[in-house]
Amino acid sequence: MKNVTIYSTSTCHYCHAAKEFFAKNNIAYTNYDVGEDAVRRNEMLEKSGQMGVPVIIIDNEMIIGFDESQVKKSLSIA
Repeated sequence: MKNVTIYSTSTCHYCHAAKEFFAKNNIAYTNYDVGEDAVRRNEMLEKSGQMGVPVIIIDNEMIIGFDESQVKKSLSIA
């Protein structure tokens, strides 16, 4: 199984959609709420250069925003 991390906020619609997608497809993931955790927010900024969420990392691939087709491709889901 691939390592999946999502940097999100509690008020982000696309973050909720991504997490719902992971749950529906039984994909384990680590969630970091960057609205509450300044250390993880700085980590996300350093990795992505972005303030927007979600930032999804699947193994070593970074996806900015929730692009379902790209997430499926990265996870090898048909």
